[in-house]
Amino acid sequence: MTAPSTDRHADAPPAQRLEEFPRRFCGVCGRVVRREFKPGPGGRPDASCPRCGSLERHRFLALLLSALQPTMPDLGVLLDVAPTPHVTPLLARLGPRHHVRLDLGADNRLVDVLGSLTELPLPDASVDLLVCYHVLEHVPDDRSAMREIARVLGSGGVGLVQVPFRPGTRTDEDPSADEEERLRRFGQRDHVRYYGDDFEDRLVESGLAFTRVTPRSVLGERMCTWLKVVPDELVWIVRSSANAAVPPPLEVDPTPTGLARAFEATLDELTLVRGRLLDSRAETERLRRQLEAAGSGWTARRVARGVRRRAGRLLGRG
Repeated sequence: MTAPSTDRHADAPPAQRLEEFPRRFCGVCGRVVRREFKPGPGGRPDASCPRCGSLERHRFLALLLSALQPTMPDLGVLLDVAPTPHVTPLLARLGPRHHVRLDLGADNRLVDVLGSLTELPLPDASVDLLVCYHVLEHVPDDRSAMREIARVLGSGGVGLVQVPFRPGTRTDEDPSADEEERLRRFGQRDHVRYYGDDFEDRLVESGLAFTRVTPRSVLGERMCTWLKVVPDELVWIVRSSANAAVPPPLEVDPTPTGLARAFEATLDELTLVRGRLLDSRAETERLRRQLEAAGSGWTARRVARGVRRRAGRLLGRG
């Protein structure tokens, strides 16, 4: 018969355990944060990791890449369109033979190739993994860019695409709009559109099969809170309809993945450890008060030895 747990934190409900420890975890840098994240762009609360500056989309991307990595043991060409300081290290962890960072060269970001997404300087079916996060809304001819993505993806190639998206609407676009008009309609001066439900029609028309995933569908509600991602923010996993070895659509398990379950187990373990530390802290404080009360002499030495033994057990030496 199993003895009941003596840890007062072990049976706490999930909401209480999340409130107690930890408040946030960043999957980009691996940091556990006891408080909320820092504000993000525009003052968005609880968005930016205080250590690495990652935002919600970067943290979800880190988990998606971790889930994809076992399916790509020999990653050849990885194309990172418009690389950012947060995403580049995540992609480097995958160990591709060729990590190609591409951009137009309009700013000072580090790239390997200067080029346009509408005219990729790569052979047909040559890319194993393509990451195109928040790029298409900048491109006046986005359909040409989508066709290029379909062209370069190999038979087993996968693309991860994210764009600003308003469900229940049609895409609002105007490449000829001035900067103030773009800011008002599209949210940024260098955006030319805000995508709606017809975004997926554009993908299909351009030769891309897709599957939509969200943090909620992959991680579950509890993990979305701990990792601080936007639960219903969409990411499109795309493949070339022409080059795909397996007919679309991609199959994605809508239940929490093994990765999410691993994080759940880590949270449980961290909660137990914290409970033990709190108990140990209380015991150490009790012994300290005994030592102060004992003053000097034989009793004080005996209490001091008890404190040392207790510290040794906490450190695994006793």
